[in-house]
Amino acid sequence: MIIRQRPLHPIPSSEITPKSVFDDRRRVLKTLGFGGLAATMPLWLPGPAEAAWRPTEGKALSGTPHPKYNAQVLGQEPASLEVVSTYNNFYEFGLGKGDPAEHAGKFKTTPWTIKVEGAVEKPGTYDIDDLIKAEDIEDRVYRFRCVEAWSMVVPWLGVPLAKVIKRLNPTSKAKYVYFETVFDPDQMPGQRRPTLEWPYKEGLRMDEAMNPLTLLAVGVHGQVMPNQNGAPIRLIVPWKYGFKSIKSIVLMRFVEKEPPTSWSVANGREYGFYSNVNPNVSHPRWSQATEKKIGLNNIFGLPIRQPTLMFNGYEEEVAAMYAGMDLRKFF
Repeated sequence: MIIRQRPLHPIPSSEITPKSVFDDRRRVLKTLGFGGLAATMPLWLPGPAEAAWRPTEGKALSGTPHPKYNAQVLGQEPASLEVVSTYNNFYEFGLGKGDPAEHAGKFKTTPWTIKVEGAVEKPGTYDIDDLIKAEDIEDRVYRFRCVEAWSMVVPWLGVPLAKVIKRLNPTSKAKYVYFETVFDPDQMPGQRRPTLEWPYKEGLRMDEAMNPLTLLAVGVHGQVMPNQNGAPIRLIVPWKYGFKSIKSIVLMRFVEKEPPTSWSVANGREYGFYSNVNPNVSHPRWSQATEKKIGLNNIFGLPIRQPTLMFNGYEEEVAAMYAGMDLRKFF
């Protein structure tokens, strides 16, 4: 599928030009021998499927259910939307688990563009709906594990990152993908404090980015991504700790060398580049051998603790990428 770059304009062309006028215009151009030009004219109109999705918080969103990554196969119901949207880390809005839900309500996510640069054949600045097509969105239920030794099961809606990368055509020099979060202290009060080096930075090795599990998520629990969960677009890498899942992405850069990441820069002794869920490698200040299940309580109403699974339970799909690596050194 071809990704078209549109001029930066706060009003989509689909809201300016009626479809009947546009279709007549295309027919005239084709008759005059300019059929190939029609697709590149400024008044490009997205098709019905593409226009069906816009990053508006609270809007219903659906995707094709994945036959493997669902609650039935996983054997556990997802945490409720209330839990998912009120118990999470998003330091740009505060350090407490409830701070993002309290402070992110007025965060403006439309219009939204993502800059693509580096070792790629199709660099540019793309509207989010040029990168994420409605017909490509899947509904996937994943385990989500935080380095703080808590976890939950979450039904994400998104597009495999590999599908987007293939459209952008990285060159042979692209060994890693680097991401950045938007930097907007006026809207994100947490960025006014030196908690981390802003903007938030993350990266994946190219084979990790191309793994079928890796998701660019734009929704959760049947709705467009809530602001506090990383609207309008965030990364989900289910075999890694949650801090690898960068939120509110505005930049993708294809690079040859391992890029810096926010937590590795802040404290490389505790947070490595790979950050794979590994119960055999303890965090310097606590064990990773067990985890607290958020949203799943015992008969006394207390969260259930359970053993942490290697690669968060996705060992079969991802372990081969790290064959021969010392996972205590490359943590």
